[in-house]
Amino acid sequence: MLKDKSILITGGTGSLGKSLTEHILHTYSDVKRLIIFSRDEQKQFQMAQDFPESKYPCMRYFIGDVRDLVRLKRAFIDVDYVIHAAAMKHVHIAEYNPDECVKTNVGGAENVIRAALDSESVKRVVALSTDKACAPINLYGATKLTSDKLFIAANNIIGKKDIAFSVVRYGNVMGSNGSVIPFFLKKKLDGILPITDEKMTRFNISLKDGVEMVMHALKTSWGGELYVPKIPSYKITDVAMAIGPNCKHEITGIRPGEKIHEEMITASDSYNTYDLGKYYVILPQQTNWDKQEFLKTFNASPVKPGFSYTSDGNTEWETVESLRAQIIEHLDPNFIPA
Repeated sequence: MLKDKSILITGGTGSLGKSLTEHILHTYSDVKRLIIFSRDEQKQFQMAQDFPESKYPCMRYFIGDVRDLVRLKRAFIDVDYVIHAAAMKHVHIAEYNPDECVKTNVGGAENVIRAALDSESVKRVVALSTDKACAPINLYGATKLTSDKLFIAANNIIGKKDIAFSVVRYGNVMGSNGSVIPFFLKKKLDGILPITDEKMTRFNISLKDGVEMVMHALKTSWGGELYVPKIPSYKITDVAMAIGPNCKHEITGIRPGEKIHEEMITASDSYNTYDLGKYYVILPQQTNWDKQEFLKTFNASPVKPGFSYTSDGNTEWETVESLRAQIIEHLDPNFIPA
C-alpha cells in the first residue's frame, strides 16, 4: 500500500505518531518518505535518536505548526497520505485556555484540509478523533467534534480531485502521554492514587490497535467515514487496584469538563451507523459515492435504531488481571503492583 509513497504525520512526535512510525518502518520498507511534522524541536530531536535518517533514509523531520497554513502547504508537497494527529488534548488545560485549543484543534483542522485540497498529490487524509467528541461537555470534545465535521464535510468540496477524508474515533490509548495509567504508575511511588470518581469508566485501546485502525482507514476509506473500534472498557477503580492495591486511593472529584462515562456512538448516530465486524462506521447522510455499493463491499450491516456505544454500557470489560498483563506487555515488562 505504501510502496514508493510519501506519508506525513502531523503531531508525529506524540505517542501514536511514534507507534505509527515504528509500524510503517517495519511493515513497509519500501515507503518513499515518512515525514514527522510537529512544532516541538526537542521531541523531534529525541525521536530522531530512535529513528535516525542514517538508518531509515525515508525519515524526514519537519518543524511546523498546523496553525501555519503556509508551512503546511510546503510540507504537503509531493505527499500522498496524511495522518492528522496534532491536537491540544488535555481537557482541563483546554478549559482554561479555550482560545488556544480552538486555534489548534479547529483552525489547525481547517488548515490541514486546505493544504490537502491545494496539494496536487495528497490522496488520503485520516484525522484522529476521540470519544470526547461524542456528545461533548467540554471544550476539547467540542473542538474535536468540530474537527470531525470539517474533515467529513471536506469530501463535499473535492470536486474531481482523487482525494478522500475520513476520521477515526477511539477512547483512551493505553500508555499515551497524559493518560491515566502512566500517571498512576508514577503516583504509586508516592503511595497515593488520586481517583476522580469511583463510578468513572473509560474505553481502552492499545497503541497497536490504534495504529491498526488508522492504517485500516488509510487503506479502505471511500471518504466521509467515521470509524469506531470495538474495544473494552475499564473502571477507574480497577486501574487503581491493578497498579497500586496497597496504595491509598484518594477521591479528589472530577476535574473541569470531565465526564463520568464516555460515549463513542450516540442513539442519534445509530441511524447512520453500520457494523463492519471489527469496527463500527458512522456514514454521512449524503455521500459522493453509492452507499449501497459501500455496504455490499464491506459486508456492513445497520445497527438497531437507538443503539448507543458507551463505556459504562459496554459488553466487554478489562479486569484487574488483564490490565496488569497489558501494562507488562505494552508499558513496563518489570511492572510490580505497589
